[in-house]
Amino acid sequence: MATEAHVAEGATGYIIHHLTPLSVGEGFWTLHLDTLFFSAVLGSLFVWFFKKAAESASPGVPGLAQNFAEMLVEFVDRQVKDSFHGHSKVIAPLALTIFCWVFLFNFMDLFPVDILPSVGSVMGIPYLRVVPSTDLNATFALSLSVFCLIIFYNLKIKGVWRFSKELLLHPFNHWLAIPFNIILNFVEYLAKPISLALRLFGNLYAGELIFMLIALLPCYLQPVLSFPWAIFHILIITLQAFIFMVLTIVYLSMAHEYH
Repeated sequence: MATEAHVAEGATGYIIHHLTPLSVGEGFWTLHLDTLFFSAVLGSLFVWFFKKAAESASPGVPGLAQNFAEMLVEFVDRQVKDSFHGHSKVIAPLALTIFCWVFLFNFMDLFPVDILPSVGSVMGIPYLRVVPSTDLNATFALSLSVFCLIIFYNLKIKGVWRFSKELLLHPFNHWLAIPFNIILNFVEYLAKPISLALRLFGNLYAGELIFMLIALLPCYLQPVLSFPWAIFHILIITLQAFIFMVLTIVYLSMAHEYH
């Protein structure tokens, strides 16, 4: 629910306040402290949960945490087997980490938009963005990490010579087409991290804006609209985490193939 002070500022001021990150530095070296903090906390929560589930695992009747962890592992492992055609012990743990971490990023969008910023305001924190995936820096950091892995596995599996031949002679296997092939491959490789980052950012940013607009409505309308949108948004945040994971698996599978 929007506070009286923010309503007095108008809808624009309220939205701008919630979308302004807590940052330090200037220009390229600006750090969004709230994004870094919540990313680290959610990543630690993911590691802690799976560590506890592994420590408490029993060959007998499994507990709730073990059941949930095994369900996630089996779900991700099935996606890897269906989409990844190479051989790597890293892809499945990487896919599991991406799915869970991105889902936790997105899940923060289900918290009422004013709760954590209000707590931060009481603590003297003027701005607080609690959804890391609504920060383009976070989504690009994830996508660029995946892009680095794509290049790494291309070089590791194919070697410098085969990878260079693929860039120069694919899709048209003729030396006269080398400049055209370079342009096509450059666009293809560049599109992968950009599409990964912008897809996740755009969907979550739009969802956050809708929650803010609902918070600006009269009190009697907010529950009527926020609950159905929250239910629908659960599907969105899960789907976006799934898409990011599957595309990562597919891109890394392509890096293991040689044309």
